[in-house]
Amino acid sequence: MIDKLEMFIALARERHFGRAAEACGVTQPSLSGAIRQLEEQLGVQLVYRGSRFQGLTPEGARVLERALRIVADARALKDEMRSTRAGLSGHLRLGVIPTALPMVADLTGPFAARHPNVSISILSRTSSEILTGIESLDLDAGITYLDNEPLGRVARVPLYTEFYRFLCAPGAPLSGRHSVTWAEVAAQPLCLLTGDMQNRRIVNQHLAEAGTSVAPRIESNSTIALVGHVLTGQWASVAPMRLAQIFAGENRLDAVPIVDPEAEHQIGLIAPRREPQTPVLTALLDEAQRYGARQGL
Repeated sequence: MIDKLEMFIALARERHFGRAAEACGVTQPSLSGAIRQLEEQLGVQLVYRGSRFQGLTPEGARVLERALRIVADARALKDEMRSTRAGLSGHLRLGVIPTALPMVADLTGPFAARHPNVSISILSRTSSEILTGIESLDLDAGITYLDNEPLGRVARVPLYTEFYRFLCAPGAPLSGRHSVTWAEVAAQPLCLLTGDMQNRRIVNQHLAEAGTSVAPRIESNSTIALVGHVLTGQWASVAPMRLAQIFAGENRLDAVPIVDPEAEHQIGLIAPRREPQTPVLTALLDEAQRYGARQGL
């Protein structure tokens, strides 16, 4: 039944029989048959069907909640037994907000060195996508903001504090300053992250606190795209300190502290709150504790 529940979860996520079958590595007829068998076993209709997928029935929505827990427990048990036999191994899927990508190797590097039989996929995701991915079992853990928007019921470990810098080309109007205010930043030609990014909502929040707002002509969900525009000398941006330092280190760009206020937000690792945790997640949470301790958190 676990395999059928996995297919049902994939169908609920993809909302398309063909894509769900592809995600599960089976043919569409096999997936459709498995869903019908699951309905027969449970004695309820799970899916509204027409010429294509039309959504879950109320019973299907209830089954999905239980299926997610059952499949998560089954995977945890499988990982635990595999670790008992052969040591820690498996595959870790880690969702990371774009602004935290420059530091992720500081966590995954030591983790990979300690556990050479664990492979890692690092996936750039928004904060909301990370929460959804963990809930739907598409992600094992995530690195995101801990203190700005609700996270729900997850385990969390602080990693570091994010500060903000005005990123501009040398020779730009505010370059070379010891600090700038949020109000001064708002008057510059800015390129910023898109509104679905929590970093952008944080920037908007601090601009509003300074009594101003911006409507940037350039927006992107990629920090690299933003930096590329700043490098032209025509644009400036607001970037987390760690990202800004990468490009300011070779004097290609100027990273100026933003004050009034000097805003700070906590970034950390989140994972499903489950007892017991899988061995891989237990090891990752331990590594995060060590990393946070080195940062004084």
